[in-house]
Amino acid sequence: MLSYQHAYHAGNLADLQKHALLAWMLDYLTLKPKPLSYLETHAGRGLYDLSGPESEKTGEARAGITRALAEDWLPADHPLRGALDQVRDLHGPDAYPGSPLIARYFLRPEDEAHLAELHPTEHEALSRIGGFAHLHRQDGFAMAKAICPPTPRRGLLLIDPSYEVKADYDAVPRHIAQIARKWNVGVIALWYPILTDDRQKPMVDALRRDHPQALLSEVRFPPARPGHGMVGSGMFVINPPFGLEDEARRIERLYARL
Repeated sequence: MLSYQHAYHAGNLADLQKHALLAWMLDYLTLKPKPLSYLETHAGRGLYDLSGPESEKTGEARAGITRALAEDWLPADHPLRGALDQVRDLHGPDAYPGSPLIARYFLRPEDEAHLAELHPTEHEALSRIGGFAHLHRQDGFAMAKAICPPTPRRGLLLIDPSYEVKADYDAVPRHIAQIARKWNVGVIALWYPILTDDRQKPMVDALRRDHPQALLSEVRFPPARPGHGMVGSGMFVINPPFGLEDEARRIERLYARL
């Protein structure tokens, strides 16, 4: 069983990019009075405490969401601010929503959600806040392939692996190709880390070759601590909603000042 637990990294600079774009997409997709499906392959626990020992140990949230709020990176009307404010109203000022609770903020009664999480501790925590969704304790890619194309057919899939296993980088393009063939109208969003050894680069090159019309957005930032290998993050979005590129470039400009 993999050991990764996102509580150490919740609200960091990578989360901020990913969640700002995710919230923007969900806000846009739910403007239309048509039902949609929302799927996640690696949902995590869905709710994090930024005053907890895990977050305090790394300090990554202070450099991420805490700084972003202090410096007005997210305008008051930004979709992520709405989700964050709701979660903090319910769970306290140090709460931070993972992607499942960000999705919950936007999803309507007619929408369908499927969340996969294999880690037993994370899945147990997810079950406490994930009552709005169908929960799957299984491999997320297997779940996505079994469900896609979902009903409703319109919707979004978030793929956010931990990348603990180096083989993930080789496998992701194959998984996405299979899912995209089955669900050619779905918005398929992949998050990935940018590492000092560039091990993500062959994966990104393969994705760009296979899906030339997709949106690619990358940001760079200082390592969380000396010797830390992650120095940026990326989002690769197949069938990006109209206007997403403008939001992605705005975020990139903010990170370029770091």
